[in-house]
Amino acid sequence: MKFIIQLIFTIVICLLLELFFPWWTLAIGAFVVAFIFDNKGFPSFVIGFLAAALLWTGLAGYTTFITDGILTTRLNQLLPINSILITALVGGLTGGFGALTGSLFRKL
Repeated sequence: MKFIIQLIFTIVICLLLELFFPWWTLAIGAFVVAFIFDNKGFPSFVIGFLAAALLWTGLAGYTTFITDGILTTRLNQLLPINSILITALVGGLTGGFGALTGSLFRKL
């Protein structure tokens, strides 16, 4: 239950931060939530990774839907891998490492 609550809080905080600030505030949001919830390192990384990957995949899917997939189609022609998958991976790693840092910072 703590896993799901932390996941939802991370998604909401990161979404609110990304509406007003640059993309890298995703790591700050994951850091703060992991610091507050006080999990161990690996579960915090997994929660941060999943939250950020889900958030960025949802935002990329929404953007693709709104623009009729023009940019996504062009990026997929340019890159050998799906651009939404790359977006999820970059966002997930950013959120995961931010949450891991917050969890380990709490242990100091």
